[in-house]
Amino acid sequence: MTETARPMRRQEIREQNERLILQAAEKVFAEAGFGGATMQLIADVAGLPKANLHYYFATKEDLYRRVVQEIFEIWLRAADAMDDAEGPAQGIAAYIDAKMEISRRHPHGSKVWASEVMHGAPVIQDYLETTLRNWTEGRIAVINRWIADGRMAPVDPRHLLYMLWATTQHYADFSHQIETLNGGAPLTDRQWAEAKASVKTIILRGIGVI
Repeated sequence: MTETARPMRRQEIREQNERLILQAAEKVFAEAGFGGATMQLIADVAGLPKANLHYYFATKEDLYRRVVQEIFEIWLRAADAMDDAEGPAQGIAAYIDAKMEISRRHPHGSKVWASEVMHGAPVIQDYLETTLRNWTEGRIAVINRWIADGRMAPVDPRHLLYMLWATTQHYADFSHQIETLNGGAPLTDRQWAEAKASVKTIILRGIGVI
């Protein structure tokens, strides 16, 4: 005798619908940009009535900001490895691993962020001036502490962070180019592992920790 499936609770339905909407919005905003995206198109991709979108997100800008916030919060969690690490070799290596895995699993979100910033951040400039600036200053403090302790080369922490972001996010933002140069196919699990190892070796040698 099979067990009857438990009916979904209202909160579970809400969370499921929000996740469908956010996944669809990531894809549409990445491909069409903020200006080209419409709530109707996002609803079509999500497979939900347009009214559902407006129930959860009153405007397109609300939805867009939530998409940007989601990818940024994922990136923030990736930096936890740096904060809690024994030293720069472990912390920066773990950060590279985490950021490249995010590029692999959330390429649309990364592209939305990149497009927004390249257009002068017309929607999220306040986010850059507050949350991103505060986060960056916190990571700079960690790197400066490692430098002061003689645990890594005295590089400019800000430019090290820019290099880490540019390198790891390249695998999402320029995924089509990478796939083209890979014979028209996405990177395999083995190729992703090799890419992570190469990036870590190049950067960690550059800062004098291996």
